[in-house]
Amino acid sequence: MTRIILYTGKGGVGKTSIAAASALRASQQGLSTMVLSTDSAHSLGDSFDLPLEPEPQLIAENLWAQECDVYYNMDKYWGTVQKWLESILAWEGFDPILADEMVVLPGMDELANLLWILEHHRSGKYDLIVVDCAPTAETFRLLTFPEAGRWWLDKIFPLSRKISGFARPVIRRVTNMPMPDDDVFDATKQLMDQIEKIQELLSDPKSTSVRLVTNPERMVIKETQRAYTQLGLFGYRADMVVCNRVMPEEVLENSYFAARGEDQKKYLGELSEIFGPIPIRTTPQFDREIGGITGLSELADLLFGAESPAEFFYDELPFAITSAETDDEAPFGADQLLILSIPTVDKEDVKLNQVGEELIIEVGRYRRNMLLPRSLQTRDVLSAKLSDGSLKIWFGGRTNG
Repeated sequence: MTRIILYTGKGGVGKTSIAAASALRASQQGLSTMVLSTDSAHSLGDSFDLPLEPEPQLIAENLWAQECDVYYNMDKYWGTVQKWLESILAWEGFDPILADEMVVLPGMDELANLLWILEHHRSGKYDLIVVDCAPTAETFRLLTFPEAGRWWLDKIFPLSRKISGFARPVIRRVTNMPMPDDDVFDATKQLMDQIEKIQELLSDPKSTSVRLVTNPERMVIKETQRAYTQLGLFGYRADMVVCNRVMPEEVLENSYFAARGEDQKKYLGELSEIFGPIPIRTTPQFDREIGGITGLSELADLLFGAESPAEFFYDELPFAITSAETDDEAPFGADQLLILSIPTVDKEDVKLNQVGEELIIEVGRYRRNMLLPRSLQTRDVLSAKLSDGSLKIWFGGRTNG
């Protein structure tokens, strides 16, 4: 089974170097490894000190790398729809160059990056896929895109196709405006079908995990904490936290860094409180810039030693469904229990609403429309409780849905 690791964190924390070092070490241990960057501001090639292309290229023994490009990806995965959109803009009189820029719709970059991950996984060529993700906010747009796309496919796409089918003959009689034909809808349907497969792949705790890269600084740790909560909300497994650029003790002995040393000690303690049993690895602030094969190998030595980066370093599942019949806290009539790991939130911040086959979970300003597993779709939510970082939701009874 191909292993997938996604590295993310606040911009500037050093996640690209950590991702590159992880991929390099895995390849040195004999694993066929692909490392790709989904960040539009690429620096993966800079980390390896090599130019990278939008297609995979072999850069060392057992190691392939690529930097995804939005326009190349649009041509590869969205060509049929892109041509139709360009024809619409040309009909409206837009300059061809401007039209080419405008057809890059919001979310298409994230979708194309996801399709690359799926393509690499399906190829069976790689033992490990390491993804150097964009900064935290962009990463969660990437991770939540499959669920949003599935909703669009289920709710909006069939209606849009039906309306277009009725309207196309009428509109062609009165105007020469290009209308989407079946090829456009077929291409869209094919892409949306793949979205569902991507969702299954990235949320599979047996193959995929997310690793959070942070620094021992207050603002960075706060964003890492929010990211950890979002991972739990959307059911993604985190198996490691890397605290990068930790100042060495010998440096902190200098009186100039005394205050910095006290802050670092405090923040490292906070990391342990926030992430509990999830392993926290630290890497030092080097006295020089780290890059190239030699520098990344040194970083990998400090991060993993003789261990394989492809291991799962924490094996708790992000959610579980169990029988509620033996649960002492279960309300009357409950027969199924859904447990979601949503750490570092207060119960006042959590809201639940069941709508048909979906469970809408709101945690502060984050919201997830969770398609319930089949075993829960015909049951009602009876009660819920947030305790020790776990959201317990009891289901029971039978509905007509």
